[in-house]
Amino acid sequence: MKIKKILVSQPRPTAEKSPYFDLEEKFGVQVVFRPFIKVVGLSSKEFRQTKVPITEHTAVIFTARTAVDHYFRLCKELRFNVPDTMKYFCQSEIIANYLQRYIIYRKRKIFFSPTGHIEDLAPFINKHSKENFLYPTSDVHDSKQASVEQFNIKCTTAVMYRTVNNDFGPDEVFDYDVIAFFTPAGIKSLLDNFPNFEQGDIAIGGMGNKTIDEIKREGLRLDITTSPDAPSMAAAIGKYVEAHLNDPEKPRRTLLPIAAIRKAQQEEEERKAREEAERVAQEKAERIAQEAKQMAEEAKRIAAEAKKKAAARKAAATRKHKAEEAAHKAAEDAAAAKRSEAARKAAATRRRKAEEAAARKAAEEAAAAKRSEAARKAAATRRRKAEEARKAAEAAQKPAAKIATKKK
Repeated sequence: MKIKKILVSQPRPTAEKSPYFDLEEKFGVQVVFRPFIKVVGLSSKEFRQTKVPITEHTAVIFTARTAVDHYFRLCKELRFNVPDTMKYFCQSEIIANYLQRYIIYRKRKIFFSPTGHIEDLAPFINKHSKENFLYPTSDVHDSKQASVEQFNIKCTTAVMYRTVNNDFGPDEVFDYDVIAFFTPAGIKSLLDNFPNFEQGDIAIGGMGNKTIDEIKREGLRLDITTSPDAPSMAAAIGKYVEAHLNDPEKPRRTLLPIAAIRKAQQEEEERKAREEAERVAQEKAERIAQEAKQMAEEAKRIAAEAKKKAAARKAAATRKHKAEEAAHKAAEDAAAAKRSEAARKAAATRRRKAEEAAARKAAEEAAAAKRSEAARKAAATRRRKAEEARKAAEAAQKPAAKIATKKK
């Protein structure tokens, strides 16, 4: 099959010279540059939901220029002024120089691997191992992540952008003889856009072990890849095209435009949707019938339980009434007992008061008798003393009379 049209799943080179342009001049082929995937950055709202504290980090590890763009974009959207003290560790010198778009280049805070391998950043990272590192990356697993984890540092992985399919337009015709892939995501995008894709005579090229593994995993045929004598994809394609220059020209197989594919997909989806709707409706009817039966059984059970509860309530009410009557009678008995006890206490009080009054009266009478006896004794004593005084006076008078008689 003669090669006329080649699809390279990468952006068109910005430089005027490219080995792909040389292919066009050398072999008269048409090279179309069309990425199968594209990078979309997370919005500031989406990034906040990841709960990564971007302001708490003092150093950043960059493995791609895309990561640089989205890091500074999110910092701006989040109104975080990146401090001048921030340190940057880059996988290559190209990425380090790319930082000049956003900051002033200073060697004391920008470090890069001299070989372009992230492992060779180790001396610089180990020297600043006390920093709090941030690693901006994509949502797609990156083999560099394992390399970052090998460093014995405090590092937070922050997803700042995602890789999505770059869908074909509704009228875009797919009539390529060669397709060159560079990422596994490109293979997935092709099959997402063309679910019924059949390779046939289309030559597929793959670069990188993961891309080649994905091509084989999807059951596709790998026709072109790099080799020691063709180290780049452009060289490998050129080698393949040159080997097929003298092939007889065959009618080119053109895949249906994406609009037709999507229309067929839509019709198939509508058919499946109808079948699914019928199945769901039938299941719903059966479910409703089953639920109705269950509801009837539940209603019957609830009625039986309600009847039991009513009987229980009636028995409880009867017990409550009897208990209330017993409590009322007990209260009356208690009140009567209380009244009897009060009367008993009152009688006892009266007896005690009478006894106390009698005791007081007896004590008073005893005191009066005691006072009367004392008065009687005092009067007798006075009488006795008076009598003694009288006798003494009489006795004294007798000698005086004798003396007076003698004097006469």
